[in-house]
Parts: sequence; structure tokens; C-alpha cells
Amino acid sequence: MTAFPSAEELHDRAVQALHNCGVDVTPESVFTGTIIPAGSGDPMEARSPIIGEELLIVTTSSPADVDEVVAAATDAWTEWRNTPAPVRGNVVRELGNLLREHKEDLATLVTLEAGKITSEALGEVQEMIDICDFAVGLSRQLYGLTMASERPGHRLMETWHPVGVTAVVTAFNFPVAVWAWNTAVALVCGNTVVWKPSERTPLTGLACDALLARAAADLDVPDAIHRVVLGRCEVAELLVDDDRIALVSATGSVRMGREVGPRVAARFGRSLLELGGNNAAIVAPSADLDLAVRGIVFSAAGTAGQRCTTLRRLIVHESLADDVVDRIVTAYRSLTLGDPESDGVLVGPLINESSYVAMQAALDKARADGGDVLCGGERVFADEAPHAFYVTPAVVRMPAQTSIVCEETFAPILYVMTYADLAEAIALNNAVPQGLASALFTTDLREAETFLSAAGSDCGIANINIGTSGAEIGGAFGGEKQTGGGRESGSDAWKNYMRRATNTINYSRDLPLAQGVRFT
Repeated sequence: MTAFPSAEELHDRAVQALHNCGVDVTPESVFTGTIIPAGSGDPMEARSPIIGEELLIVTTSSPADVDEVVAAATDAWTEWRNTPAPVRGNVVRELGNLLREHKEDLATLVTLEAGKITSEALGEVQEMIDICDFAVGLSRQLYGLTMASERPGHRLMETWHPVGVTAVVTAFNFPVAVWAWNTAVALVCGNTVVWKPSERTPLTGLACDALLARAAADLDVPDAIHRVVLGRCEVAELLVDDDRIALVSATGSVRMGREVGPRVAARFGRSLLELGGNNAAIVAPSADLDLAVRGIVFSAAGTAGQRCTTLRRLIVHESLADDVVDRIVTAYRSLTLGDPESDGVLVGPLINESSYVAMQAALDKARADGGDVLCGGERVFADEAPHAFYVTPAVVRMPAQTSIVCEETFAPILYVMTYADLAEAIALNNAVPQGLASALFTTDLREAETFLSAAGSDCGIANINIGTSGAEIGGAFGGEKQTGGGRESGSDAWKNYMRRATNTINYSRDLPLAQGVRFT
């Protein structure tokens, strides 16, 4: 038998963490039916996948609430856009300091709401801190270009300006990091932000909003530079369709992206989409297998397979497939499942029952397609935590890349296939609708460079000798094809949150026209 915490214990930890972050809820709150008044809409449960039971109840945002929030963010933008970028960076610096102070509180909420093991939850909050540091530096580097003009006495340049109110819609699996990627950068670019967190992780949303409100108050800037709205998809739809929202940055499923993209485009708004991933790793004959197996196991089983960058397809050279598969199955059988807050646990729960059902359906389809489930797929701890869904990570040997392999199942299933030459492996890597993350394990320089070339991986992320999970904030994050084409976080992803203006300055007494045109 494995001991799990009671609903009361989880409730108390959630309330204490919220209280520490500045949310208006006291540690003395009675357990049953504790309500946080976050809006004037209907009540909504915040549940913990650790035991599958209620943590707290929040009130959602009504349409009137959303309208009021967007109006306030629009008004605040008229002041915020004129605030010098380094001053805007000071607010993000202060947010980063508060995140350092409350790192454990936020990590507790991430674990309670998303089911991440403690080290991953702490790592997610560290990612927030890192992007704040990046954005502070960025606030002094919003560079344009000066270009040579063909006309004498003229200067040609470009400048960058804030786009306006940015709506950020995030998913449960990274409940705070993706918000920080968008918000830290959007704020230093001069935008205001309205955030709709996942309905499965409202408490982390309230905590982050409270910390950012403290940062704004400490530096005497408009508190409406950031607002949070809570609810289900209907609340997100209000943001998607609002003409006052200049940019919608949405993370979720391909199905969601098919709805968001056209609706935003229909009103000539901007969208930044981070959608599905069906990520592959290739193991070449020259690979360091000890290193490869470590990278594969974390990428495939970490976060219970619930990352957009989770490794879902393994493409192994036929000469070493049996050896690699044996190593992975052995490693999987050593993984410890259980309460994600317990020491030594490496795999926590699936977010809910529907994820478990989808995983079982995918395994059944794989078997029907000739796949051999070598390990995993069993539900565990059903007696100890009957409303939670813990499942052993699965490894499935597939005869080919069938239709189920080309789908993204948001659960820990690793499909294994073989290849004969690198061209075949790259073709398998690319032969899915999604294009987020990919990896090649090799010590052959030619193979590595081929994989990274235009003839190689078609994904937004292509790695050598590391797995598909674990992106750093310094690089732009995102993918191609049905992944949506968006880029967030580092590099020049900041340009998504700004508009470009080309400027021509005539400092002469003449008025020559471009291309030698005469109009006299």
C-alpha cells in the first residue's frame, strides 16, 4: 500500500501557498467548499490530480468581468506604451525577485494542480525567474535597424512599437512557465496582458497575478498592466473575438488552434500558436547508448508524458534496436510512481480520467496495428487513490509508423520503430502532421549536420545528443506545421509582441523620389 495525502492536507497546503503569495484567502479557511471570489461568474472546482479530489472552489469570470478587464488593460496600455522600456523592465525585475522569494510556494501549487514531481515544479518556477532576467536585459535591447537610403540627404530606419493588449491562454501542463515566457516579454515590449490560465490550474494563475500586482504596486505603475480571468473555453473565446485584443498567444491542442487562428485572423488580429507535438528521436549506430537511454527515458516518461515536447516516437537503427529497447524497458521498470511530493518519485499522475482513457484507446489501436506493448499501460494505486489516475509508462514496439503513431496522445507512450539509413529515419521523423521537437543521438559529425540542415528535421527544435524535452529560455520555442508556427521565450521572439515601422527622414532641402521617379 502507498500512502497518499488527504484532501484536507492538500487543501491546507494550497491555501498556505496562496496566502503566502498574496491571494485573499486565509490559512484558517474551512476545508469543505472554500471559495475564492475571483469573479462574478459560476463556481469552478480546482482539483488535484494527486488524489483526484477538490482543493478549492473559485468563482469564474463572467462576460461582464472579461469586458471590464479588457477595458482596464486597454486604458492602462495608453500609459504603459509611453513608459520607457528600461522602466518597464524594472517591473519585470521586481517580479523575478518575488518569484525567487516565493519559489517553493509556486512550486507547491504547480505540484498540487498539475501533478508534477517537486524537482520539475521547482524547475518550472526557475524557468520563470530565468525569463524575467532575460526580459530585463531585453528592455534595453529592443533594437531596430538603420539602412542605407538611395536618396541623398535621407536616412532610412525601422522602429518597433508595442502592439497593445496581449491575451495569453495557457495549458495545464506548464501552468506558470508559459505565462511567464509571454508576460515578461510582452510587458517590457510595452503591452498589457490579460491571462486566461487553464481551468485545471486556476490557483497558480491567481498566485502569479497576485505577485505581479505586488511588483506593479511597489514601483507605482498601473496595476491593470496585468489581469487574470478564470473559466473554461467560453472565457477564452471572449478574448479571441475581442477587437481590443491585439495579440492572442494560445497554447493547447491542434483542435484549439484551428478555432483560434481563423477567428483572430477574421478580425485582422495577431495570433501566436503553440499547439501539438509528436516528437521523435533517432538513435544512430554511433550513438553513446548510455547517454541516449538517459535522454530518452526522461523525455518520454517525465511529467507522465504530458509535455508538448514529450518524446513519443523512437526511431532506432536496426542493428541496435533490440539492445536499445531492452535498456529502455529495464529503465522504465525501475521508475518510481506515486505522490509527486514524495522523495524518490519520478512519475506522478495523469491530469484526469480522460487522459487515462485516451491512453488505453491508443494502446488498443497500437495492438490492432501489430504493435507489441513491451511494458506499461497499467493503472496503479486505484485502491489508495480511486479518483486519481496513475499509469505506468508504456513502451510499444511497432512494425511501422501507423496512423496511431502519427497522432499525439498526451500520455506516456513511447512507440519504437527501426530504420536502415539516415534518410529513412529523417523521413519518418518528418512524416507526421506536427513539427515541434526532434533529436538525433550520434557521434558522427556528418549525420549530425545533415539532421540540422534544410534536408534534415522539419521541426522548430532539432537537438543532437539530448532528448526532446528541456528547452532553455535563451532560444525561441515553437514548431512548424500543425504545431502552429509560433515562437516564444528567447532569441528574437520579442518581435511577435511588437509592430514594426519603417521610417524615412529627409534632412536635405530637396525632395528626390525613390527609384528615380520624376513628378514635376
